[in-house]
Amino acid sequence: YYNREIVRNDVLALTDLYSDEGYAYAEINPKIDKNFDELTIDITYVVAKRNQVYFENIIIGGNKKTRDKVIRRELKVYEQELFSGKGLKRSVRNLYRLDYFEDIKVDTVKGSAEDKMILKIDVTEKPTGTFSFGAGYSTTENVFGMASISQNNLFGRGQILSLDAQLGGTTTLYRLNFTEPWLFDIPLSARLDLYDWETDYDTYDKNSKGGGVRFSYPVYDFVRAYIGYNYEDADIENISEDASESIKDLEGRNTTSSITTSLVYDSRNRRFNPTEGSRHSISVEYAGLGGNIAFTKYLGETGWYIPVFKDIVTFLHGEIGYVQKNSGGILPDYERFYLGGLNSLRGYDWRDIYVLDENGDEIGGDKYIQFNAELIFPLLKKQGLVGLLFYDTGNVFDDGESIDLGGLRKTAGFGFRWYSPMGPIRLERGYIIDSEGSGAQWEFGMGTSF
Repeated sequence: YYNREIVRNDVLALTDLYSDEGYAYAEINPKIDKNFDELTIDITYVVAKRNQVYFENIIIGGNKKTRDKVIRRELKVYEQELFSGKGLKRSVRNLYRLDYFEDIKVDTVKGSAEDKMILKIDVTEKPTGTFSFGAGYSTTENVFGMASISQNNLFGRGQILSLDAQLGGTTTLYRLNFTEPWLFDIPLSARLDLYDWETDYDTYDKNSKGGGVRFSYPVYDFVRAYIGYNYEDADIENISEDASESIKDLEGRNTTSSITTSLVYDSRNRRFNPTEGSRHSISVEYAGLGGNIAFTKYLGETGWYIPVFKDIVTFLHGEIGYVQKNSGGILPDYERFYLGGLNSLRGYDWRDIYVLDENGDEIGGDKYIQFNAELIFPLLKKQGLVGLLFYDTGNVFDDGESIDLGGLRKTAGFGFRWYSPMGPIRLERGYIIDSEGSGAQWEFGMGTSF
């Protein structure tokens, strides 16, 4: 059936098609002939391509701190090359993803000839350095304190330097990291991490010191390949009497030397509070390049942000993982899988979903699967406050067990998130709705979700 909105969308699609071939001033006019006797309509799309247009100059303005080359390297359009509407839209998207600018204005004016165009990009910078500190309460950490200092655009070069500390009932963490996103002026990203991390698990304490280096490079549109090396020296102590034998065998010093490779697709329109796009990743970690820890871990993750209506967004998320011990080494419990808590199945306590070994002791599984669905809607849009409804399901499985989709744990609930200057602050209440458990609890936390 004839529909004016569909015709308008066709005109826009054809205009974009020609603009991607350099016809910046192409005009598409639908010529409509009506036949009232037969109740039909003939549509002829009349295309006036005009001349192909080249970018004569690209002028950057408004950047007092950020260097021109940091902006230009994110552009997908170039001087003396054909106009591209798709490339221009992608350029603006890339600049917003940097999170350096409050506003980005794009203007095109005619150049020195009919086939020349001048592109003007005017940015409004925002602070990229933060110093934050605070205290609070979370269901995982109980009372905690935190402090962080970071600069996401160091010296206007686009480099990232951050130092943060967290002191809580479960975790004490000091971490320093530095990222150079364009090493040697090519899109090769390099990151260095150093950390001192103490974690109080239910049946033992883990005190670890380590660090690593990671490199990544774009291999396709929205796709980056990563490779990294990590070294960790962990001291396992204060093991309780009811701990499993596999945990008791870890007492003392344990060294992990591992290499990780991964492939990540990320088309989200923003890194924080995205409203469209998706992020998917697969990774393999091999430990056993020295030390007494030896395992191979496979992880897969997918996340989709789907606009529903106006500013309402549906988020669909899934994870799957498998780990196996390599010969000549140990697979420690802290590298096995648990579920429960704010970033997995809300309503269950942290690490409250586990398996039992042959002695009936609680240990982590060697495989897991997890699904999450959220409906996110704005409450105070300008202030960054949103509400959400969610449904979580998943479970962990032991060696010899297959993943059973019919035996997954299930929770559902609601919550609130505030995308504050210190990062996302989350308050969510989950209800256990499966036959394995019951109850409900509030979850509070600071930091990114999933």
